[in-house]
Amino acid sequence: MPPPSLFDAPTPLQYFATLVAEDSGLSLLEAAVSIAQDEYPDLDVQSVLSEIDALAGKLKARLPADAAPVQRLRLLNRYFYRELGFAGNVNDYYDRRNSYLNDVLHQRRGIPLTLALLYVELATQLGLTARGVSFPGHFLIKLRMPQGEVVLDPFNGRSLSREDLDERLAPYRRRQGLVGEFEAPLGLFLQAAQPRDVLARMLRNLKEIHRSGRDWVRWLAVQERLVILLPQNWDERRDRALALSELGRFDAAIADLEAYLAHRPDAEDALAMSERLDQLRRMPRLH
Repeated sequence: MPPPSLFDAPTPLQYFATLVAEDSGLSLLEAAVSIAQDEYPDLDVQSVLSEIDALAGKLKARLPADAAPVQRLRLLNRYFYRELGFAGNVNDYYDRRNSYLNDVLHQRRGIPLTLALLYVELATQLGLTARGVSFPGHFLIKLRMPQGEVVLDPFNGRSLSREDLDERLAPYRRRQGLVGEFEAPLGLFLQAAQPRDVLARMLRNLKEIHRSGRDWVRWLAVQERLVILLPQNWDERRDRALALSELGRFDAAIADLEAYLAHRPDAEDALAMSERLDQLRRMPRLH
């Protein structure tokens, strides 16, 4: 993607590419907010970040300077869930707006991942050590406290015990064959998620919503971001080809499928993708 000239404002995709170019210094919250520019091209990302800072500032103003971490956590939970009214969108869980942080801020409803992003930012500004956790099936929040780690469900702020976590993990362990002598320890699933992985999970949530809804334009927009975010993930390049082909952009789809097959010749779907590539090459072009 060519960089913008000195006289042109970057496109939303160019802006995102700049934000995620390097792992060091990657601003997770800013990049996460910018994803909503696919839906709202004129969205002022810095304005959204200022709104989040203002929410944190209101709570910090009430907090005694010598407040213990446990007191900070209790105040944050009361503020975030009771006073501000943030909660999981149980009535319309698969609404794409649940993944746009500007909408989550205004509607006070979201999915675990977007609620966690806001919660972690406020916790960090309060001096707490908080990180997101890519737990199977449900994004979580982990806080490092003097008495040990606390794991929260961002849907409602509930603290989860080891038994709760094991119960939630059991179906995934069974599906993956991680039982008995192959059982993976719980701690393996509670590692802090890296910013790039959080963004990938966020985009893949949107990807499934758009693909299931056969919304090819929005699906392609998400795929463009995934390819930028994960340039060595050839599965995402393949999926961009599929989105492009649905929109009749056959030459671009061919280029992506050729790259996929060149780098993944032993993929399980290599034969099917080779056949799809042949079909695309035979498709008539409009002149």
